[in-house]
Amino acid sequence: MVPLSRRTVLAAATIGATAAGLSATTARAAGAAPASDKALKKIISGMSLEEKVGQLFVMRVYGHSATAPDQADIDANLQEIGVRTAAELIDTYKLGGIIYFAWAHNVRDPHQIADLSNGIQRVGLQQPSGIPLLISTDQEHGIVARVGKPATLFPGAMAFGAGRSREDARRAGQIAGAELRAIGIRQDYAPDADVNVNPANPVIGVRSFGADPEAVAGLVAAQVKGYQSAHIASTAKHFPGHGDTATDSHTGIPYISHTREQWEQLDAPPFKAAIAAGIDSIMTAHIVVPALDPSEDPATLSRPILTGILREQLGYDGVVVTDSLGMQGVRDKYGDDRVPVLALKAGVDQLLNPPTLSVAWNGVLDAVRSGELTEARLDESILRVLRLKSKLGLFKEPYISDGGVDRTVGTPAHLAAADRIAERTTTLLVNKEGLLPLSRRTHKNVLVLGANPASPSLSDGPPTTVIGAALTELGFTATVLATGTAPTQATIAQAVAAAKGKDAVVIGTYNVAAGSAQQSLVNAVAGTGVPVVTLSMRNPYDVAQLAAADAHVAAYSWIDVELRAAVRVLAGAGKAEPRGKLPVPVQKADDPAQVLYPIGYGLTY
Repeated sequence: MVPLSRRTVLAAATIGATAAGLSATTARAAGAAPASDKALKKIISGMSLEEKVGQLFVMRVYGHSATAPDQADIDANLQEIGVRTAAELIDTYKLGGIIYFAWAHNVRDPHQIADLSNGIQRVGLQQPSGIPLLISTDQEHGIVARVGKPATLFPGAMAFGAGRSREDARRAGQIAGAELRAIGIRQDYAPDADVNVNPANPVIGVRSFGADPEAVAGLVAAQVKGYQSAHIASTAKHFPGHGDTATDSHTGIPYISHTREQWEQLDAPPFKAAIAAGIDSIMTAHIVVPALDPSEDPATLSRPILTGILREQLGYDGVVVTDSLGMQGVRDKYGDDRVPVLALKAGVDQLLNPPTLSVAWNGVLDAVRSGELTEARLDESILRVLRLKSKLGLFKEPYISDGGVDRTVGTPAHLAAADRIAERTTTLLVNKEGLLPLSRRTHKNVLVLGANPASPSLSDGPPTTVIGAALTELGFTATVLATGTAPTQATIAQAVAAAKGKDAVVIGTYNVAAGSAQQSLVNAVAGTGVPVVTLSMRNPYDVAQLAAADAHVAAYSWIDVELRAAVRVLAGAGKAEPRGKLPVPVQKADDPAQVLYPIGYGLTY
């Protein structure tokens, strides 16, 4: 990474502002934190219409470098966006922001990410208006994490719901925010403010803090405060609340049947808490809520929801960002050229990741030229975006340094904090005849079976390997046999054979359904008489389908930090004990109307 002096940074900002017809004095005013609206409006007044349109978009781009990505990433950029590099993307569309993804090869390692961020900012400051970009990502932690090891990874939201500690939520936000800022990411699309009241929710689930609106609200506010203390923008999502859907908005349009009163009681409290905590941005949901908007437009495109409720009723005047415009939930009803226009008319400020940028960008441009959208409407959103950039110090300090990366990312103190927090979230739901904690004296030889879902981030996975290694570190003799999410009869027979002669079997489960092969695996292994411990690696609802297990522990995700903590708890290593309590109710398998384990349930040793 080429070190960038303060003088270089200020010179770049001044050059950009002067090229837009602004004085150096105005540029320095914009570099103050925060800049006055007067200074920011002066910048806006010098922008071309094309620059204004671009400032509203946040877009993906392939590659680890802003100017020299790998050839495969150049090819992907040409195919999807019509440009070769991030630099060409910014030059062409005058973007306001970039979103990082692991699958777009943006996040190899901390120093590479910092280099990419600096390259993007360098290109932005060379544009006529000299405006830095707002770089964002989805770093919810748990099952949604774009930046992996060696960065610190925390449990996901539902695990924090089980831990019930607002201080842990705040501390995690502070650490996560500091590490993101150190690599140039200033906007995190977290925390999830959805209240997960539907166990069958296919898209939220463990990304939510739980099913109790007030508990969720407290944890959301705490995490927002944590991010703020690290000088990073957090984003409450998905407004007006995605917690009671049976459809994944990536692939269809979910309908929420809540009445207005139910929405006020169930869905609104976490968003109100986020606003009261000073949330910097709120992400919309591609969901239909007829009680809030009878037109049945997705909330992302609904003026009654985004302006009438969010802006006017709840009094929110920060940045509103769409969920990805490439998701089917927002594309079914209108064309890709109309969606961004309708979102702006509804009250949105940032247009995230359209499927085809040229179509979306030109759609907005044409709407302004035709008079459907006014430049004044664009200026209103651009001012909110620039206010946020100024608040985050981007005009003053757009670049980051190697030293900052080394001092901040994945430090021993941060990693230790994540381990301690994870231990406090692990939840013990079943412990027949006091099987747990496992003793090395009586249960030394352990067979590890189970699913190996793809790691959500760079890790030591796969999950069964992590569990086996953690047991080995604690002095057990662990044998690992991955059986998958849908083990065949041959695999089940192999597992049964492997269990014979063992002292205990630990089975990692992943979204177990009634009559599923995973359920058959647990039943068959339990039939050998060897004690069976099941460990749900995602939804805690698995326990209702696993009556044959002798003990059950809920970990809420399959990332390393949570699995290692769960193993320490089930082995009673050191002072590790099960402290987590269910943040959602678990219904009976044969009678969903009846609760098997209520919110707040959790055993201890």
